[in-house]
Amino acid sequence: MKKQSYMAVLVTTATLNSMAQINYPVAPQDGTTYEAFGITVDDRFRPLENDTATATLEWVEAENAVTRGYLDKIQFREAINRRLTALNDFAKTGMPSKENDGLYYWYHNNGLQNQSVLMRGTTPYAADAEVFLDPNTLSQDGTVALTGVMQSKDGKYTAYTISRSGSDWTEIYVLDTASAKLLPDHIEWAKFTGAQWSGDGFYYSAYPRPEAGKEFSNANEFHSVYYHKIGTPQSEDVLVYHNADEPLRFHQADVTEDGRWLLIEGGGQGFGNSLTVKDLSDPAAEWITIEPSQDLTMGVVDTTDDGCLLVYTSDSAPRYRLVKINPKNPVREAWMEVIPESAEGVLKAVYPAGDRLIALYDRDASHHAYVYDREGRLQGEIKFPTYGSAGFSTSRKSPEVYYSFSSFTYPSEIYSLDLETLESTPVHATAVAGLNPSDYVTEQVFYPSADGTRVPMFITYKKGLKKDGTNPVYLYGYGGFNISLNPGFSPSRMLWLENGGIYAQANLRGGAEYGDAWHTAGTKMQKQNVFDDFIAAGEYMVKEGWTTPELLTIEGGSNGGLLVGAVVNQRPELFRVAIPRVGVMDMMRYHLFTIGWNWASDYGTADDSAEMAAYLLGYSPLHTIKNDGTPYPAIMVTTADHDDRVVPAHSFKYAAALQAANTGDEPKLIRIDSKAGHGAGKPIAKVIDEWTDIYSFIYNNLGISPATDR
Repeated sequence: MKKQSYMAVLVTTATLNSMAQINYPVAPQDGTTYEAFGITVDDRFRPLENDTATATLEWVEAENAVTRGYLDKIQFREAINRRLTALNDFAKTGMPSKENDGLYYWYHNNGLQNQSVLMRGTTPYAADAEVFLDPNTLSQDGTVALTGVMQSKDGKYTAYTISRSGSDWTEIYVLDTASAKLLPDHIEWAKFTGAQWSGDGFYYSAYPRPEAGKEFSNANEFHSVYYHKIGTPQSEDVLVYHNADEPLRFHQADVTEDGRWLLIEGGGQGFGNSLTVKDLSDPAAEWITIEPSQDLTMGVVDTTDDGCLLVYTSDSAPRYRLVKINPKNPVREAWMEVIPESAEGVLKAVYPAGDRLIALYDRDASHHAYVYDREGRLQGEIKFPTYGSAGFSTSRKSPEVYYSFSSFTYPSEIYSLDLETLESTPVHATAVAGLNPSDYVTEQVFYPSADGTRVPMFITYKKGLKKDGTNPVYLYGYGGFNISLNPGFSPSRMLWLENGGIYAQANLRGGAEYGDAWHTAGTKMQKQNVFDDFIAAGEYMVKEGWTTPELLTIEGGSNGGLLVGAVVNQRPELFRVAIPRVGVMDMMRYHLFTIGWNWASDYGTADDSAEMAAYLLGYSPLHTIKNDGTPYPAIMVTTADHDDRVVPAHSFKYAAALQAANTGDEPKLIRIDSKAGHGAGKPIAKVIDEWTDIYSFIYNNLGISPATDR
């Protein structure tokens, strides 16, 4: 029997309509209102902020029952799950890194392992390599994720960090490197930290132990740096850095590769970070402040033979540059420029590699890399095959360089780089069964936003696809926190592409694609620019004949979840399906939970001024839902019970308000995951289950049954 094409099998309108008749649970509410500079704010669903209350737990259970009842009735859901499982079932291998014990380490996943395994060998990808650390053994369900591995300067010890159930809370353990035997050392209630080795111990950052029962919701304050000596209990750790005057700052420690300088970066309340250093070679050394404010980005890349620091900075360079700073004379007038700001791209990172430096740039949201000598003289470009993203594994101690490269339809491939010839040699390819990158096209377009700003967007689709208005489009965006959206590979996305769907990725203002000015243009009282950019992306796809509003899906996570919620309220008729994931939905109270205060540099807060409060209220997804019968797209909100970055109360209150409002008959569901967090470290089984539900919801509400028997 001939296989039916993707567009040939339609879910009947009757089926869609019958599924849309949903009896939503009644959410706990108490009629709360409050005043913000004289503005009365409705917060009737305030009880849902208490995620451990019996009423909230009962509501969560009832909502999940409704959502599961809807999703499990979709006839092609199991077929989607099988196809996503097959698409994700391929070997994944990371870049090798030569560590201080002289061995090479890399991550490997045989396909469907919940967490990737850390391997080691005498050569990269050695046939006789051994397992060094398998995080799959740390929990039965794969919800303990390995988040970092750091070897001591002498290679004797290896510290590793873990996260449980997707939480940002970090625990640190220590292994004897040679034997991989677990030592008694154990650090709790650390957060946003690694283990930075110095001598016979390491520096780390932590918060005071949180109140019992409020570990995942209470505001985090007084992030401090401690020193842990191997073989001692955490109670004996020494407080190294604490700022009682700045309870809302992050303080992250690092130690230069030569072991001389202890670095403290302070961030969280500005666009950049402060930088304070101490000379560890001098027992009487005092702290030296190189940059006191958070107005600049300051990142130490390496040290020099004459005792200076190479620092990546935005000082006098909104597209960033590399400078040389002598900590003994840190005044700005004495800084020496090594790699100047580029007019063509944004400097994203600098990697020390033997006697060279590798500079990674964003140019129109795609990566480009160049090699310089240590004095900043250009040696040449590292050529990449197409639009894409690259990452490097380098060390000042060795000229060995490895890098990874991926794009929308190109899985990550590992290359070695000859620093003399700048020739790249493939050393590890990724094979995905049935994927032929040449079957697809990626193009970059530039479209006008509401104010005429030229915004870039990548569009990926099957070769031969026509602009006839019949193509489903999956539009993704973020637009915030100085983060770039670069091309990258997702096996789950291939389900959409192989079925003839178009994937569009818009590079909105608020991101880092064009430096600080691009970022600032999407912050605070200019946040509407981000929403306008995203709306204009959807309008462009319709105007150019790619699709129609009836076939347009939008998705975004975290700040991107806010984006989706805001634009749906502003232009509900433009979209057919919306997936706001782990979104910041209550813009009036976001700063009161966990690290929400950290986002004020991008958003501002309702406590800042009457003008700021009114502006936030004017686009806050929770507060701007229409309630007048305006038809909304089908919406499925996603969140998780251990998300202590964007607490689930955001999604709880937003979903409850959606379900209570008169927004038409399309479904308004919430999917609440258990033993999961904001997304990082999620086991592959949960990833596949979540994407199964997302695609099932999307296709069902587009009226399309995808082909999955490949």
